[in-house]
Amino acid sequence: MQIPGHIDPVTTGTVPLRGGNRIDLVGLTRDAIGGVLVEAGLDAKAAKLRAKQIWHWIYHRGVTDFEAMTDIAKAMRPWLTDRFIIGRPTVREAQVSNDGTRKWLLAAADGQEYEMVFIPDADRGTLCVSSQVGCTLNCRFCHTGTMRLVRNLAAGEIVGQVLLARDALGEWPKGTMAGFGPDPEDDDADEEGSHYTADGRMLTNIVMMGMGEPLYNFDEVKGALKIVMDGDGLALSKRRITLSTSGVVPMMARAGEEIGVNLAVSLHAVSKEVRDEIVPLNRKYGIEELLAACAAYPGANNARRITFEYVMLKDKNDSDDDARELVRLIKHYNLPAKVNLIPFNPWPGAPYECSSPERVRAFSSLIFKSGISAPVRTPRGRDIMAACGQLKSAATKPTRAELDRIAEEKQAALG
Repeated sequence: MQIPGHIDPVTTGTVPLRGGNRIDLVGLTRDAIGGVLVEAGLDAKAAKLRAKQIWHWIYHRGVTDFEAMTDIAKAMRPWLTDRFIIGRPTVREAQVSNDGTRKWLLAAADGQEYEMVFIPDADRGTLCVSSQVGCTLNCRFCHTGTMRLVRNLAAGEIVGQVLLARDALGEWPKGTMAGFGPDPEDDDADEEGSHYTADGRMLTNIVMMGMGEPLYNFDEVKGALKIVMDGDGLALSKRRITLSTSGVVPMMARAGEEIGVNLAVSLHAVSKEVRDEIVPLNRKYGIEELLAACAAYPGANNARRITFEYVMLKDKNDSDDDARELVRLIKHYNLPAKVNLIPFNPWPGAPYECSSPERVRAFSSLIFKSGISAPVRTPRGRDIMAACGQLKSAATKPTRAELDRIAEEKQAALG
């Protein structure tokens, strides 16, 4: 199987429609929804109104049945049902950790599987979203990196994870549509209460840190996040969304300019030798080039710091000298940054061990003393393989020989 390259984003390919010949409206812009309504036979004026109504029902109310859209003419609803669907990923398995973390194994319309994770905390709830089925990279500490890349997820499949999470958490707003009453053209439109309230959300933050490299699926990730951030969509502030990259340097500036969310970088090492080993993309885009791109990231400042993710691997990247070099690099490039120290989360066949708690604390202390924040991330969901670096389709269980072949193919793609 050909392994995609590491320079240009891979193509999405054809994704079978869920619902046969019907068009799934999830992931389409309002204009695109209006367009497919026109193609189905509505005039432009009616299509614009219906698109606005449908958009609000999908993203403000979580409705998946056109019959529930009470401000649309009753006679119109079967017409919509015959032509369109409001899809969700299929849940193959749902697990809850001892610490409250939730993980879902999801299936797309073509049967391909991917995972998402929800991490509840006292003051926030974070959804970890996948952007690809598998991954084109081969980060040695990451379970997902042992998979081949199957394909990119489409915008609808990415935003569908957010919709499904809100379904599962039961936090869709109650009441009628703000700004909408019953259909003015339909005397038979249903009546509801006159108020619309957005109940307190459990899901407050999104991190693009699930399966895959988001910047190798730029257009679809951008489209999904635009819907998530839209004030008339899911209305989540860009300050509550973080996109994580292993260092796809050519796409980083575009991400800042065109999406504008917080940036996290999977750094994990401060020397070329070690980072070449554990994050092989470093052979294409080295540490200096990566940090220069971070320094130029649009919108980065002390109020919106870049997060450097650093997994703690015993006797590999966890020495005092490593900590001092990390501080030197951040200060050399004058980066508004914080460092998230991640105790390595084990998985079957992993080639590394986690640094000892004492070593992690010492590493963190050295960085803190330099004036740079370096909190240690508390592992969450380890008992259900939902922690950082552990995500992988449960249906994919290759042998060690197969894992070695995948690694060799990905290494060859680096040139």
